[in-house]
Amino acid sequence: MLGYVSHCAANGCEPTTVEFLYGEESSTSLMDLVIYSRQLFLFGQVPGVPTAVPGMFQNIFPLTSGQFPLPIMPIQAMTQQATRHARRVYVGGLSPAANEQSVATYFSQVMAAIGGNTAGPGDAVVNVYINHEKKFAFVEMRSVEEASNAMALDGIIFEGAPVKVRRPSDYNPSLAAALGPSQPNPNLNLAAVGLSPGSAGGLEGPDRVFVGGLPYYFTEAQVRELLESFGSLRGFDLVKDRETGNSKGYAFCVYQDLAVTDIACAALNGIKMGDKTLTVRRANQGVSQPRPEQESVLLHAQQQVALQKLVFQAASLPTKVICLTHVISEDELKDDEEYEDILEDMRGEGGKYGALVNIVIPRPSLSGELVPGVGKVFLEYADTEGSMKARQGLHGRKFGGNQVVAIFYPEIKFSQGEYDEIV
Repeated sequence: MLGYVSHCAANGCEPTTVEFLYGEESSTSLMDLVIYSRQLFLFGQVPGVPTAVPGMFQNIFPLTSGQFPLPIMPIQAMTQQATRHARRVYVGGLSPAANEQSVATYFSQVMAAIGGNTAGPGDAVVNVYINHEKKFAFVEMRSVEEASNAMALDGIIFEGAPVKVRRPSDYNPSLAAALGPSQPNPNLNLAAVGLSPGSAGGLEGPDRVFVGGLPYYFTEAQVRELLESFGSLRGFDLVKDRETGNSKGYAFCVYQDLAVTDIACAALNGIKMGDKTLTVRRANQGVSQPRPEQESVLLHAQQQVALQKLVFQAASLPTKVICLTHVISEDELKDDEEYEDILEDMRGEGGKYGALVNIVIPRPSLSGELVPGVGKVFLEYADTEGSMKARQGLHGRKFGGNQVVAIFYPEIKFSQGEYDEIV
């Protein structure tokens, strides 16, 4: 047929009757033939030309007089592609052990538990992609409505830690509005999985608390510990830089008992943490004052904070000793040869910042007995100038795919061989 088209193009043929491979006839013009040939070529339907996308564009409309068959994408495939941006959810903060199967199984089970499956029986999750280095996943649901219901799972505990559930960056709200509900069903049974209805993961609404002025090296565990002096948290989010994963120095939280919100704000606001001063208030308003009936509770809370403050300040004031966490695993320390390699690597890396006096890397007991400090690396410098440079240079660095946390460690505890200080 292409030969015929080329012949006509060269000789200026008038409209004629062309016989196609299907044995049918149709009267058409040269221009129609050219357009049709280009369509067939682009979609891989010309005999002898490899198919551009295997398994697609296989359906051909029946020929009618004056009409050529046009390849089409199956309706289901077109729908899936058009709705994908609205059917996927971003899940951040995954543990290193997470994999596609565990994520898919967990979220399918949780969706069923809260009554979020609206597309019928079966698993809600149809596909999972994980970025192991940055510890996030894209979870694709069967329907737009199920993806919207999944947004209510923000802050849910997965493998021992809360995860963030967000819309992906390619989500288009204006297009999604025509595809299905864009908000979770208000009747979801979130209590079945430990969440509160209407909280959007516990981080929305008038009771959301802003916590600013946090030292950048404070870990999520440390910030949570400080905030939980007043009660359990419904939701918590330490805001981090997307590129480096380092803390941006501020967080948001919501308390399970909303009555303690103003108490926590009044008690924590203005506290000195190292060289920083905390700003703690409701996220949507200025500093609020506790009601008279809250005064006794506030006094008790301030006493708790005072004790907690000592722990945090001890970790923030410069000492000659740096403690590194998230550097090595317990298994890496069991083999003698591997342990010596790690020790040498740490000596070389730590020596870049100042004169090292001592390196301690606690090893697990062969008998299985718990040994304090296993998984941590302690670097003792000759002066605080070296330790400060080391903390600044090593904090946030990646070793073996893990992001290192570097913090000052009490010199007295280190000299006494006590390596169980919480850092």
